[in-house]
Amino acid sequence: MTSARPDLLDRPDGATIAYHRLAGKSPGVVFLGGFMSDMEGTKALALEDHCWRAGRAFLRFDPFAHGQSSGDMAEATVGRWRRDAVAVLDELCTGPQVLVGSSMGGWVALLAALDRPTRLAGLVGIAAAPDATEMMWAEFDADVRATLERDGVYHAPSDYGDGPYTIAMKLIEEGRQQLILDRPIEISCPVRLLQGMQDPDVPWRHALRIAAALTADDVVLTLVKQGDHRLSQAADIARLCATVEDLCG
Repeated sequence: MTSARPDLLDRPDGATIAYHRLAGKSPGVVFLGGFMSDMEGTKALALEDHCWRAGRAFLRFDPFAHGQSSGDMAEATVGRWRRDAVAVLDELCTGPQVLVGSSMGGWVALLAALDRPTRLAGLVGIAAAPDATEMMWAEFDADVRATLERDGVYHAPSDYGDGPYTIAMKLIEEGRQQLILDRPIEISCPVRLLQGMQDPDVPWRHALRIAAALTADDVVLTLVKQGDHRLSQAADIARLCATVEDLCG
């Protein structure tokens, strides 16, 4: 297993990305966490344990302004997370990889796949949320939009006990440059989408839009009737590990 202290990847602007990495067989697995989540979450650690037992290479990291990485959430953008994910692929991983993205991390994984198509052995989305910033904006009422436009930042309450979430107008505006569901998503590797039908944050029909937009032939969507947004119950974790191992095989 990895050590308690993360390693750091230096970025050209002086920022650092904290990560944990396991050596092992190929293809490797890279976990991309969700918005305001970090690499110490249930799914990341469970997947690391699975890969360790399988002797498979694995990497988890904290995106900019999350966890043990540097950065201010008021300055975070989807494009920044996209560039950092590509840097992780380029500088820390060898050979083909299976990207596993949770929620906002699913959007970033899709963007990284578009940037590095030859590096992918597969992609798994867990409640994947491409174009999530537009979903946020659509749900905000007039008062929240006014706060964002006036102050540049809105502190949103969290339903998961780890908030409030810092949402910046910069995140919303830059996110419009990263939208992918308005056109075909040109990814050819196998894709597996895991989606809870009781998800209050990413409607399960959003997963249908992703599946329809992907140009890959090998796309499988699994709907979990009683599944929530995090999909971190024991049965969900077992399903995730089996899905990743199937793609690796």
